[in-house]
Amino acid sequence: MNLDGRRVVVTGAGRGLGEAMAHAIAGFGGHVVVAELFPERGEQVVSNITDAGGSAEFSPVDVSDPASVSELAQRLGVMGPIWGLVNNAGLADAVGGKTFWDITPEEWDRIHTINARGPWLVSRAFAPQLLAAGEGRIVNIASDAALYGSPRLAHYVASKGALIALTRAMARELGDHGITVNAVAPGLTEGPSAEEIPAERHALYAQNRAISRPQQPDDVTGAVVFLLCDAAAYITGQTIVVDGGFVMP
Repeated sequence: MNLDGRRVVVTGAGRGLGEAMAHAIAGFGGHVVVAELFPERGEQVVSNITDAGGSAEFSPVDVSDPASVSELAQRLGVMGPIWGLVNNAGLADAVGGKTFWDITPEEWDRIHTINARGPWLVSRAFAPQLLAAGEGRIVNIASDAALYGSPRLAHYVASKGALIALTRAMARELGDHGITVNAVAPGLTEGPSAEEIPAERHALYAQNRAISRPQQPDDVTGAVVFLLCDAAAYITGQTIVVDGGFVMP
């Protein structure tokens, strides 16, 4: 597997899983565009990657804002089409705890705007570049919660389920254009977004994983890099679950 010289955009790459994926892509020779809402986070990740000998740049984006997303695609398109897009930006911090009947419409819309609409907006903005190039990769970061049906998390579960469905629809439309679209569904992963998850949910995963140790961001990066590489050129429309065997679809 290698990504030598290929530009890959990773949204939400300023911390946690996105940061780990950015480092992994750079480690396999890719040029990473750290597309991040918070400049200080994104610039720090770029600095860390370049200090380690990798290639990266920061580009600001708010995936909930169509104008910001369009500006990102236009800005990067000046240098030619990208090779890959990892739709990682999402909202997961402290979003659980309520039954579906207690979730407000505002809470529902906030989650879906970022977790489902965001990846569609970003993919839509970069589609012309990928189509013009006649090749490329899109990887959507979903969640095993959409397959397990985690309780007291209905709006998040539904948003990630929508992203899995979107992955299949996009794969159908892009398949004959040399562009693959797949999803990776991590389990409960250690990092900033997991810090406010209730202890009982951590215990549920620990007790029911086939691999009982806590999941780390680096456990997910291999699947993402694989799907970006030429080795995965005939895989599309699929969801790869990476959760240590918690969910076995």
